[in-house]
Amino acid sequence: MTSSHKKPSRSFEPNGDLSVTLATGQIAHRDHIAQSQRLERKFYTVRPGVWCLVGNGLSNQTFVDAPEGIIAIDTGESIEEMRAAIKELRAVTTRPIVAVLYTHFHYVGGTQAVFEEDPAVSIPIWGHEKIAFNRLRTTSEIAPAYGRGLVEQFAVTLPFDGVDGVVNVGLGQFYRDPAHAPHTYGFIAPEHTFNSSSTIRVAGLEIQVTPAPSDADDSVTYWFDSIKLCVNNLVWPVLFNVFAIRGEEYRDPQLMLRGLDHLLGLHSEHLAGAHGPPISGSDAITDRVTKYRDSIQFLWDQTVRHTNRGMSSVDLAATIRLPDQCDDDYLTSELYGVAEHHVRQIRSGIFGFFDGHEANLFPLSTQEHADRMIKGFGGKESVRVQARGAIDNDDLRFAIELSSWLAYSTDPSDSDKQLLASALRLVAQRTPAANIRNWCLARARHLDGTLDATRFNTHRINKRQILSGPISSAVSILRVLLEPARAEGIDIHIAFNFSQGQTTGLHIRNSVAVPTSGLGAANSITCDVAVWADILSGSTMLSQAIAASVLQINGNISHVLRALGCFDVVGLQS
Repeated sequence: MTSSHKKPSRSFEPNGDLSVTLATGQIAHRDHIAQSQRLERKFYTVRPGVWCLVGNGLSNQTFVDAPEGIIAIDTGESIEEMRAAIKELRAVTTRPIVAVLYTHFHYVGGTQAVFEEDPAVSIPIWGHEKIAFNRLRTTSEIAPAYGRGLVEQFAVTLPFDGVDGVVNVGLGQFYRDPAHAPHTYGFIAPEHTFNSSSTIRVAGLEIQVTPAPSDADDSVTYWFDSIKLCVNNLVWPVLFNVFAIRGEEYRDPQLMLRGLDHLLGLHSEHLAGAHGPPISGSDAITDRVTKYRDSIQFLWDQTVRHTNRGMSSVDLAATIRLPDQCDDDYLTSELYGVAEHHVRQIRSGIFGFFDGHEANLFPLSTQEHADRMIKGFGGKESVRVQARGAIDNDDLRFAIELSSWLAYSTDPSDSDKQLLASALRLVAQRTPAANIRNWCLARARHLDGTLDATRFNTHRINKRQILSGPISSAVSILRVLLEPARAEGIDIHIAFNFSQGQTTGLHIRNSVAVPTSGLGAANSITCDVAVWADILSGSTMLSQAIAASVLQINGNISHVLRALGCFDVVGLQS
């Protein structure tokens, strides 16, 4: 069933009738508020010997009592989070944790807490072979954009109360529960890995492992046949997020459907997920997961159907609407992302960015488009009047369009930015989708000056990230920080010799920085990797390291310094 324009989008309400003001001041859609109850902190007994902690953070921690001890599945965002989960476990059993399983790379930051009870014990860690790589990828070259998206989507900068206060983040109460501060990083890479369907034996239990890409390509489904338990990262307590508003790789629904069909074929009696309350009862699991699965197929099928008819991305979003029955279960409700964004992502994932609309073939830059539209509408004051009128008439889509011209035009005023912020704030108060509310509020607060978010546009290199990754990445990260104009005419190959005989290299040429092994380079830099990490993080300047004799340059020193000055890294500037 498709919408036609007779049925409104579920993305946000056309008026504020369903908005509620909480006692702590937040204004939010009633369905968004209701999601908080499902995500309340609770230590579930899924079945005897299986427990799942919900509401401890963005994700769940699941524990399985096996013949040789406890298997812990996923470890959250920090050591403190996992420590809190283990405390809950200790209220029901004193048996030791003897193994750790990861469902995917997102929630593996608290593993070191598992070793605190007995630091001398050897605890095997299992997970997909891509987990360590995916952790590194999101904290290296793409870190600024990835981190900025997390901040906006997960309400990281929002207050805890007041009009803009966080209510929940859709999959959990918080991205990182403030009760767990300072959120110490404690990831340990799995030493037992897999990349295909397999059967493993862990703590005396036989477990079937099946790759099941969902929001990560390293997601797997664990099947404990002896206790009819399935632990997965496929079934969420919301409509699955085909498009993450923070920006992510394409999540192919076709691949996910295979994973869900496999899950349904297991005929589980108990289903524990990376997020949300566990589900028990084979009939309930079959019924609800089938509808969840079919909602995802619906989005893919209808996107392809209308794309084949020549519909543009924007018109797909305006046309395709989930069947009304999807509102009957939170598993298929738009409480996280929204279907109108998902269908645009599906189209883009299949065919690429160009959607066939003529105006999108060679669009004007944002500022030039804004300036021309304002001129065509009779000037800025005329646009302001119409934008305010659109807000007053609850025509928020048009209000955002008009006010965005003002905000991104040449020399925008503070009041013009505040006008866009006002429209975004109203959308936030009227949407049931956590991602949309949090993103709109984060952007509105930046626009109106409540919280300057420009720092999230800067590549802030973390020393810990450099030291925890491979030596090559400590240098290759510079390739996305090169300023082409500064590098014109430079052709130099530099070897980087770090401690323990580790060498890597960078060849700056043709206005790019090409990672190399360092072999054959006529110029070299020699230092401890910790010194290099201090320079990249900005805590030490290159000139200071040279003066302190903790970094040596061999070869054409002036050429090396000029080449290093081509990068947007404060520590490398003269």
